[in-house]
Amino acid sequence: FAGNAYMGTGFYNSASKIAVRLISRNANDVFDERFWRRRVEYAVRYRKTVMPGADFNCCRLIHGEADQMPGLTVDRYNGILSVQIACLGMELVKDTVYRALWDVLAEMGETVAGIYERNDIALREREGLPVYKGWYRSDRAPLPEPAVTEICENGVRYLVDVENGQKTGFFLDQKYNRAAVARIARGKRVLDCFTHTGSFGLNAALGGAERVTCVDISQAAVDMAKANAVRNGLDGKMDFLCADVFELLTTLADRKSRDYDFIILDPPAFTKSRKTVQAAARGYKEINLKAMKLLPRGGYLATCSCSHFMTDDLFREVLASAAMDAAVSLRQIEARGEAPDHPVLWNVPETDYLKFYLFQVV
Repeated sequence: FAGNAYMGTGFYNSASKIAVRLISRNANDVFDERFWRRRVEYAVRYRKTVMPGADFNCCRLIHGEADQMPGLTVDRYNGILSVQIACLGMELVKDTVYRALWDVLAEMGETVAGIYERNDIALREREGLPVYKGWYRSDRAPLPEPAVTEICENGVRYLVDVENGQKTGFFLDQKYNRAAVARIARGKRVLDCFTHTGSFGLNAALGGAERVTCVDISQAAVDMAKANAVRNGLDGKMDFLCADVFELLTTLADRKSRDYDFIILDPPAFTKSRKTVQAAARGYKEINLKAMKLLPRGGYLATCSCSHFMTDDLFREVLASAAMDAAVSLRQIEARGEAPDHPVLWNVPETDYLKFYLFQVV
């Protein structure tokens, strides 16, 4: 309440830095099983609309605050739902929410083989919750083994390991940004930096790129990207390199390389707090400046930031500063964000986190 005015109802946790997480602004709501069923049905039917056809098989079904279910992430990988719970209140109602997910999807003719809980994040400790991962025990279905499934996104097939993969198993938010890269990749020599599972590079190769080089500092990520290339019959068009991207770009710039005419920068979040934003900005500027210097006139650059602390205005400033120092101009092709299964709630700035720009460097 503010004075005598009702403001909303939320989960309260005195042990958390976020004491209250709002779940409703309706004073007449009753928080029973029917309430959570409505919440789940609303979220899932939204995805059915904005992720039509095959895209619905592999998408985010629930996106926390953006679906008025704070602290809850549910990603669908065909028959497996990979779930992460980051707040105490949602932990207490999870059985009800899981039943609703099962029922709503079943009514749509969709099968849930199992729910895998990726509750292995440090944030749970701050909420006073145990950290663990594993299959949710249910009498609805036998537990799938192992926790690996194949998905198809933009025509590219991947193996997703929901037990050991990043986040809930795969980064779904860049789905349509990868498609944007594929649309202009034909005939290009592509350098895919911070490749992780090879997703941008695979889309570029499937889009007709002449050659794609995928780079990541993690050998495990490089091995996974190689396996994905083989799975899609694209290994003959792709090379893979385990290297530090910063060092590689420096080496290529020093020798004035002109090996690539399309560079993709999809780094991990350089900042996870306001305190480190300026240091992150320097990192983003460094990689973008070097990429711009490496590209020939008329070359192409795809560049991203996935931290909500790096605002769009600040990211644009960084890119403009890098272009000025590289003595180039940026011709914007597209400015994009996360896919619509990761909706942005305008009054919750944390939901607006992904910035993706596609440029021609002139």
